[in-house]
Amino acid sequence: MTCNTSTPYSRDLGDELRRIREKQTKYNGVAMGDFLGWDQSKVSNVENGKARASEIDIVQYLTVCGQDREFVEGFLSRYRNAFDTYFVQVPQNLRTMALAEASASKITSYTMVSIPGLLQTEDYARALCGQSGNVADEDVEAFVRFRMERQAILRRHDRPECTFFVHEFALRMKVGSDEVMEEQYRRLLFRTHILRIVPESSGLVGALPATYILWQYEKLAPVAFTESALAKVFVQDPGAITHCKDTFEQLDGVALSEGQSRKLLTDLVSRPREDRNAPGLRLA
Repeated sequence: MTCNTSTPYSRDLGDELRRIREKQTKYNGVAMGDFLGWDQSKVSNVENGKARASEIDIVQYLTVCGQDREFVEGFLSRYRNAFDTYFVQVPQNLRTMALAEASASKITSYTMVSIPGLLQTEDYARALCGQSGNVADEDVEAFVRFRMERQAILRRHDRPECTFFVHEFALRMKVGSDEVMEEQYRRLLFRTHILRIVPESSGLVGALPATYILWQYEKLAPVAFTESALAKVFVQDPGAITHCKDTFEQLDGVALSEGQSRKLLTDLVSRPREDRNAPGLRLA
């Protein structure tokens, strides 16, 4: 077993091992370690993604759990990259992101073209799926349900400290009907987070080409995250983390204050609908 800095994916796969053990065997972690002849802390470290198990360890573990050769080989192919400082997943894989998000003590994010997923209303999320074309029709309801379940972290008593930088363009881009947008604006006024609107007047300084998210933890290394229609990217490279922090410092310098952001939202809610339907881009 090799000690490594854990990653979101190593923690995801470690948790998968734990769930398999609990479902397929009668052993708790200590008993599993005794049966395998492992040191007392080894099962815990592997299941928490804190240490890389050898391929022989993984084969032995999954064999005890009754997994067949095909499953073992498939798991090994995923596990080989679990501790990479740069890790890419297909957009449809949502579990790793949800786990990384749920265990964070601080979340900072930036979005330019849509409202952050943690702040979306159900109707906005559904309309966004329909307009973007990135989610198959048969998967829309599952996607929306998963997004709503993720938002439970904002209702916890120990919820993470959240700061959302949202470009003004995302607020004015019409997603769904006027009613959907009004409901979404009101949702953004909730005080479970810090909202900082990046005004259009900030120009290129505030118009970043990608989504940025930084998850920070009490006892784990920070993780930077970005995504597109093609892939989700998790990064723990120190240089990339520094770049991400510098980016948020830059946004802090151009974004509206919390009070100014709330006023802009209040103005959008109270503005007559005919003013929102002016010629040009499909703005709310």
